[in-house]
Amino acid sequence: MSVGLVYDPLYLEHDTGAQHPERPERLGAIVSHLKEQGLWEELTPIAIDDATLDDLNLIHIPELAEAIQRFAATGGGYIDPDTVVSPRSYEVALRAAGGCLRAVDAVLDGQVSSAFCLVRPPGHHATPNRAMGFCIFNNVAIAAQHALARRSLNRVAIIDFDVHHGNGTQDAFYDDPSVLYFSTHQYPFYPGTGHWEESGTGEGAGTNVNVPLPASCGDAEYKRVFEEILVPVIRRYRPDLILVSAGFDAHFADPLAQMRLSAAGYYDLAETIKSLADELCGGRVVFALEGGYDLTAIAWSAQACVDVLLGNDFAADPLGRAPARPAPDIEGLLAAIKQANGLA
Repeated sequence: MSVGLVYDPLYLEHDTGAQHPERPERLGAIVSHLKEQGLWEELTPIAIDDATLDDLNLIHIPELAEAIQRFAATGGGYIDPDTVVSPRSYEVALRAAGGCLRAVDAVLDGQVSSAFCLVRPPGHHATPNRAMGFCIFNNVAIAAQHALARRSLNRVAIIDFDVHHGNGTQDAFYDDPSVLYFSTHQYPFYPGTGHWEESGTGEGAGTNVNVPLPASCGDAEYKRVFEEILVPVIRRYRPDLILVSAGFDAHFADPLAQMRLSAAGYYDLAETIKSLADELCGGRVVFALEGGYDLTAIAWSAQACVDVLLGNDFAADPLGRAPARPAPDIEGLLAAIKQANGLA
């Protein structure tokens, strides 16, 4: 079955300024690259529209949308040291969240088998009451709650491999057993959350799984995490749908972090996720773009994930593997996480 694509040129109208890392060129680089590689025409466009206020209110307090709309209408600016709102950002953010919603609907309705959402601004730092960390509304969290509240799903898994912890997604579902949140991220690092002891509360205890990795982890370390922790955790949870916060800033070429994944490493991660989706939930998986700030790295890493969804072999990229360097010792960390999650 076909692989869905969410994209709208409107996403380029979120103007963060030429020097901001989360700039329109990120998305432009992916789109141009997929077209050059002949993959664009292999994807099935998904018709999208704007998220409504009711959609946003699935996760966010009403005052957040009102504040962003007013700020954009008056010309915008920085809402925190990292996050920019431009005159069209509110409109773009509605379309980004709406794109993820329609991707979930298309997958659940069987129009496509899976989907990749090339959206911006990203979303996983946006908390229920605050926009932050380049993010305005939490696209993936809204899509997850939509699937649960309106599409009669019982369990949704969110897998977040962005280099930064998705504090907003964690906050949205920290006491909710109907969402399993799994995150790999560099730690300690922005936003400062995501210790492995942050495992959920109340009825949601045990459904929040953080893997806070030290800097310099690469393909081998991430592969171990996915094989030894993600796979058994997801199999035990048995989700009806898998959503992926796909950040490519753990690539070794990324300027904002110190991880050492390669495009080949991302291919392996995506292959594991797709295999889990095929095994557990009829292949129903939706990837949504989060971070990634080197234009070459993000383009080839996104292609790696698209190739997995399409069933293509890995296409060798010009950056290759990370230069050789001693790997950090993660043995104790993995043992502690396994013990805490009943995997030991």
